[in-house]
Amino acid sequence: MPLERLNFLGLRNLAALDMRPAPGINLVTGANGSGKTSLLEGVHMLGMARSFRTQKLKHAITHDADAVTLHGRLAGDPPVSLGVRRSRDAAELEIRLDGERGIRVARLAETLPLQLINPDAFRLLEGAPAARREFLDWGVFHVKHEFFEAWRRVRRALKHRNALLRHDRIDLRSMRVWEQELAHWSEQLDLLRSDYMAQFAKTFEATLHELLPLSGLSLRYYRGWDKQRGLLDVLENGRDTDRQMGFTQQGPQRADLRLRIGKRAAVEELSRGQQKLVVSALKLAQGRLLEELTGRTCVYLIDDLAAELDVSHRQIFCHWLERLHCQVFITGVERSALENAWQSETDVAMFHVEHGRLLTE
Repeated sequence: MPLERLNFLGLRNLAALDMRPAPGINLVTGANGSGKTSLLEGVHMLGMARSFRTQKLKHAITHDADAVTLHGRLAGDPPVSLGVRRSRDAAELEIRLDGERGIRVARLAETLPLQLINPDAFRLLEGAPAARREFLDWGVFHVKHEFFEAWRRVRRALKHRNALLRHDRIDLRSMRVWEQELAHWSEQLDLLRSDYMAQFAKTFEATLHELLPLSGLSLRYYRGWDKQRGLLDVLENGRDTDRQMGFTQQGPQRADLRLRIGKRAAVEELSRGQQKLVVSALKLAQGRLLEELTGRTCVYLIDDLAAELDVSHRQIFCHWLERLHCQVFITGVERSALENAWQSETDVAMFHVEHGRLLTE
């Protein structure tokens, strides 16, 4: 469901915002520092309860405000109301869904699926495995109902095992209990991830072929421990070294996606522009697969689309967005770089941000 109304108050340099976005393409232009990225940040916080610009949400609050308050309404019959509020002095977020308080972040994320493409998205290729693992788990979460429970159980068992590893003397009875728990739910989690990846890889390859045909590029899922051994055996035989390190070294918390061209990491072979297209293909493919498997669409947040993409690849990318029939928020400095990339029949809503104020064009 697309967002049909946005109200932000106390968000960075943005003045009080009341926006009625289009259900399709929304282009937001403005000078650097005008507040364009802050608008995307607000939508991201509304759907993920966290920012992509800072780990501490209090840093997103306007310097003279006591809180940041974000509200959105999703089109539907009936419409769905979302709300997120973070006080400067509060320890936790206040999340509401249709007026109901105490909503978990997982339910918020399920209600408003988001895909972000910004300069930090390069971490999918060049960064640590955590970014790729988060990307993978976004997809599994939205199409596999069993995922969240398995993921939650794995985190709980891992926390307890790591705590036992740091004790002066290991309680073997407790250790075995948590190792069995960790192994059981890790196997479940791995099955869900593997099944998703089997479907996703085909969609990614098809998407990438249209954006940037690359010979020899492969995408592989690594589960985080020896594929020839069960995790319980790995944990039992690795206790001594894990104890020396103070944490569990193998398991689903070490899962990764590996993109290679031949035998080398793709990031070592691709130009910066090619990297952006590969990352874009990964994100677009997740949106395509979400719709294919569930009938739902996600909202795309794209910061500075024109950066590092030439005109032809920009048009190919935009045509893919049109084919997805989803809601998109795109920012850029130059209007001319954004408005001419669409087909004539595509409805495009234009907005301009100037000194923190949103203007409809």
